Amino acid sequence: MARDIDTDAAAAHEVFQSYAGMEGLPEAPPRPRLSARAFAASVYPGVLVAVTIALAASWLSQHYQAPVMLFALLFGMTFHFLHQEGRCVAGIEFASKAVLRVGVALLGARITLEQILGLGWAPIAMVVAGVGSTLFVGLLLARMLGLSRGFGLLSGGSVGVCGASAALAIASVLPKTRESERDVILAVVVVTTLSTIAMVLYPMLVALLGLDDQHAGLFLGGTIHDVAQVVGAGYMISPQAGDVATYVKLLRVAMLLPVVLAVAVIMARGRGGPAAPRAPVPLFLVGFAGLVALNSLGVLPTAATAAASEISRWCLVAAIAALGMKTSFKALIDAGWRPVAVMVAETAWIGGLVLAVVLLT
Repeated sequence: MARDIDTDAAAAHEVFQSYAGMEGLPEAPPRPRLSARAFAASVYPGVLVAVTIALAASWLSQHYQAPVMLFALLFGMTFHFLHQEGRCVAGIEFASKAVLRVGVALLGARITLEQILGLGWAPIAMVVAGVGSTLFVGLLLARMLGLSRGFGLLSGGSVGVCGASAALAIASVLPKTRESERDVILAVVVVTTLSTIAMVLYPMLVALLGLDDQHAGLFLGGTIHDVAQVVGAGYMISPQAGDVATYVKLLRVAMLLPVVLAVAVIMARGRGGPAAPRAPVPLFLVGFAGLVALNSLGVLPTAATAAASEISRWCLVAAIAALGMKTSFKALIDAGWRPVAVMVAETAWIGGLVLAVVLLT
């Protein structure tokens, strides 16, 4: 089982180690659980760096009236070398995953069902159409460029649903081939880099188009690949845009389970046997929904809501800093032009589709 201190490449490798075990090949022995003290010691250096960058980004944001998320991302990218090897890697991974999920879950304390229902049916229809059509576009483009069907599903799912997490979940139900692990790592590298670029460029596009906060949130939540970058881009614009973007993005995250199940069924029919999909509902999504429900019922006191909002903000700024440290444009170049071309085209497709819906509603 992949852990929050493992890199995405290591998580992909572990998926395929588990396949080998199911095929009767020797499986790697289970790793021992770290004690609380050992775990804290392993993540401390990387988390400390992420928090330090978050503090610096917050200070600059207050003094120069610029988006704190953008400062955190750019500062994080300058420290990418810390994620390449050494003591900081585990903590950077922990901050970009576990700390991120805590921050997103706590955002539910500032959103109510009334706000969600006020958005109407458009976000749900937009998300279903965007995810389904992006998967189809991925399959089509992969076939045209001579890439595997598996890469088409991985790339379409990661762009359409929720970035690297979707790629790893879909990989768990794809048949194992010699190129499978390479395809997963390619999808993870490219989607993470494209999502980082989108976080910087899309708020500029939103301002250029003159979209209001609600429509800006719909666009950002419906197009950017990873949860963290959606949150970062949304709150660069305004708290309202950030709230809407988060809700729309979590609708896409909720599509992960049906997408993985559908891929499993398709692959099972192709192989003539049953599949065993493994895509548990993300706990941070459950936490977000629970806090939205409690806030809508008026159960949460004002002090608790304010505290949750502040803790969430710091968690997200630290997570964005960690994601910046994980971003490698060199790895994107090393991936070759065909996988990048497929995922850029998928990104353009879902971006154009969502923008059309936003402009028409």
